[in-house]
Amino acid sequence: MPEHRLAARQSARRKDLGHRRQKMDHWSCQYCISVWSCCHGLCPSFLVLMIGRLLAGVGIGFGVMIAPVYIAEISPSVSRGSLTSFPEIFINLGILLGYISNYAFSGLSEHINWRIMLGVGILPSVFIGFALFVIPESPRWLVTKRRVKEARSVLRRISESELEAEERLVEIEQAAAAASASAKKHEEKAIWRELLSPSPSLLRMLVAGCGIQCFQQITGIDATVYYSPTIFRDAGIESENEILAATVAVGFTKTAFILVAIFLIDKAGRKPLLYVGTVGMTVCLFVLGIALTHQHGSGLLSPDVGIRLAIWAVCGNVAFFSIGIGPICWVLTSEIFPSRLRAQASALGAVGNRLSSGLVAMSFLSVSRQISVAGTFFIFSAVSALSIAFVHKFVPETKGKSLEQIEMLFQSAAEMRRGEVQLGDVEHLVQEE
Repeated sequence: MPEHRLAARQSARRKDLGHRRQKMDHWSCQYCISVWSCCHGLCPSFLVLMIGRLLAGVGIGFGVMIAPVYIAEISPSVSRGSLTSFPEIFINLGILLGYISNYAFSGLSEHINWRIMLGVGILPSVFIGFALFVIPESPRWLVTKRRVKEARSVLRRISESELEAEERLVEIEQAAAAASASAKKHEEKAIWRELLSPSPSLLRMLVAGCGIQCFQQITGIDATVYYSPTIFRDAGIESENEILAATVAVGFTKTAFILVAIFLIDKAGRKPLLYVGTVGMTVCLFVLGIALTHQHGSGLLSPDVGIRLAIWAVCGNVAFFSIGIGPICWVLTSEIFPSRLRAQASALGAVGNRLSSGLVAMSFLSVSRQISVAGTFFIFSAVSALSIAFVHKFVPETKGKSLEQIEMLFQSAAEMRRGEVQLGDVEHLVQEE
């Protein structure tokens, strides 16, 4: 959505001058206000509805960019992958609850049902607003502002032992010293200029982070979710109740398999799950294309078999998405960039993600009319196959490494492929700077 992209750019433009928590506070309040403006009689016209929708998108855009960065910065390396995956599971839980609540309110009069459907969105935003009173500030942000005592206090709260807290603080201070030395050396060089004229190591980070964000969307996941009723009708399902049931099954599957990813991401690692997810998506998208093709003239599959195959292919596609590239793209973009650039670079990834999402969502119906729904999914399958090669070539394994060690991975292409960084290597980064 355009408003999501606008918010991501706006949030990044603030160059980390604001607290991570303050930004989430703005996101929560903005979303509350916008939802409130769209319901309870405050929406007398379509124009007001669109203004409210724009404000809601801005709030969501802030959240998409800030939440993964904040979680990555406060999480220990052994569980960072699981914790950074939580935004994805709650996004999908929200979509699923939206399906269910919309169905529950659909029996009300048309004048009031859509207002209630929009109004219930204020509840999670209010919860986030109250939660901000108790969550800690990012220790990495505090160190960059020379508030080391506060950073130590936060690390003691979120670490398993005082020793672990001190070790994390030392590593954060070393990385902050490297970033400070770099800033002094290039004090006139703006952050955005550095991002747009990147060093070789930063370029590798941008390719990995922005590339994985774009591949997450151009493999067609939003088309699969948004237009699943269209897909199921094209597969031969005629009953609206059966279409709704199949759509809810897709939502349940997508949410359930993110739980699998959360359990495995810090055990199996990022790249193995990406391989499983992208290979599985490629196969399921290809099978879906075959199922839809056979429903329109080949006669090799009976109608019932074609319908079942289409449902299984759609559910399989969202399952493999939820195991792999769905949550992991947010994990990677929140952990691979250096602290001084993390918010801005993550925002670039979020903009790429939303641009790709908008492109797919806006073009799906027109493209499917030209080459058929089946042909569109054959294209998505080919793009998904390309994502396998991208993961192999450009994405390093980051499991079990601190954010400072991950930064070292990108210093050379050979080191990135090996994915091996020792605990003391961050000191070399300080010395080099």
